Amino acid sequence: MNINREQVDALNAVVSIAIEKNDYADKVEKALNNYRKTANIPGFRKGHVPMNMVKRQYGKAVKFDEINRLLQDSLYKYIADEKLNILGNPLPKENQNLDFDADNITFEFELGLAPAIEVDLQPKKGIVRYEITVSDEQIDKQVERIQKQFGKLVSKGEVINDDSLEITGTFFNEEKGIDTQATFSLETLSAEARKEFIGKKIGDQFQLQTKNLFADAHSLMHYLKVSHEEAHHLDVEVTLTIEEINERVGAELNQDLFNKLFPDGSVTTEEQLREKIKEGAQQQYNEQADQHFLNTVTDYLVDNTQFELPSAFLKRWLRTSGEKELTAEEAEEEYNRSEKGLRYQLIEEKILNDNKLQPTYDKLREFAVVYIKAQLAQYGMPTTDDSYVNDIVDRVLKNRDEVQRIQQQLVFKTLIDFYKENVKTDVKKVSFDEFVKVAFPE
Repeated sequence: MNINREQVDALNAVVSIAIEKNDYADKVEKALNNYRKTANIPGFRKGHVPMNMVKRQYGKAVKFDEINRLLQDSLYKYIADEKLNILGNPLPKENQNLDFDADNITFEFELGLAPAIEVDLQPKKGIVRYEITVSDEQIDKQVERIQKQFGKLVSKGEVINDDSLEITGTFFNEEKGIDTQATFSLETLSAEARKEFIGKKIGDQFQLQTKNLFADAHSLMHYLKVSHEEAHHLDVEVTLTIEEINERVGAELNQDLFNKLFPDGSVTTEEQLREKIKEGAQQQYNEQADQHFLNTVTDYLVDNTQFELPSAFLKRWLRTSGEKELTAEEAEEEYNRSEKGLRYQLIEEKILNDNKLQPTYDKLREFAVVYIKAQLAQYGMPTTDDSYVNDIVDRVLKNRDEVQRIQQQLVFKTLIDFYKENVKTDVKKVSFDEFVKVAFPE
């Protein structure tokens, strides 16, 4: 066997593999002998079929299979030995005149090669990285929500102008098929609709317009069970029958409440509760800010790292790589959709390899332990029993999909930490509301 590579240009190459008879003859002979032992041919006992008959019936197919197996093994071994960084998979060169009846056959494969990349992590203007601060007002609101959540309901006979009031009733409109019981607080209503409720009593039945009924039109989806599209345009009259009027009285900030929230006894004062709330909110904000930072750096790298791709090869590969062969136009569209992702994939691979950041199994397992403990803590389950945690980690790491998901999260975290240390940034401290406005502009 003889393998040669012709470098067409920096991004394309053709590999020729010349296979001779002595490369596959012994394997073909062995396979045919096995066929002879098991072949069922009328008129002959199993294992006694003449070899020339076996060769006539199975010879070409066996030869083709053995050559194809040898070809694939040799091609990918050559790529690995030569350390070729290829994109997609090798493609048989078009219009080859192959004669499978010949003893010696030469095959040609086209390769698309990954480009050389230079990554600049020092933009002229620093990339903005936000640090979100937790305000006392946000902590106050969370404390209030907790008190409401663990508070109690006190029945009232009449609706008064109080945000803590909750109303349970049934909305009805025969034409739109609305017949839904809902519980909503007075503060969810629009200012105009709210006036209609003041003074109403249990058992009262009255008409309301769905348009501007709630302060947020999306509330119609939840309380009237209509679609998202309907919620924005629904303007019909509904009848509401009030069934309950309750005032939600907040729970006291005492040890009983603290123990419900933190069974481990780590909170004994309101100050400690507020600190726990702040820590939890800060962790969530940090994750959101980090994700935004990663996305911003990603966009910068894709937009500012210039390199060519073997586009003609990749479009041809896309045509044949799926279950269904694509047309040239479909392959062009798919290439345009996936080009940005491919470019970042190559940039990411370059950064990980050059800085020895590729995740090892030990790092993956260590990250999985932290991840599993966080999941257990979220559901109030024990995290201090290492044997218990490790058993779960072992099961998770046997699941291929879970391993890929955890590995991706580890790569994201690794890159975020690396970018914070190595990318020129401009750190800005903002409130959560300010962050939402700049990160998710309408």
